[in-house]
Amino acid sequence: MATASKQATVTNETGIHARPATALVQKASQFNCEVFIEKGEKKVNLKSIMGVMALAVRKGETITVSAEGEGAEKAVEELVAFIEGGLHD
Repeated sequence: MATASKQATVTNETGIHARPATALVQKASQFNCEVFIEKGEKKVNLKSIMGVMALAVRKGETITVSAEGEGAEKAVEELVAFIEGGLHD
């Protein structure tokens, strides 16, 4: 099974709170593979709004985006670019 992982630094002024978290979950949901986000020891499903918000990621923090399954590498690349681009298209 294809897997990929990459670190990203959060650039959004307010971190990953409600609105950016929603945008991130919607973006992650476009991919068929399993997608995860990690901060410290916590790893959550990137397609789960509650999981993403529970991480309380702030601006400047580094997180890890990982994926498993078909299209994992493409998913990770696009999600990291989305995060580092301020969480908007």
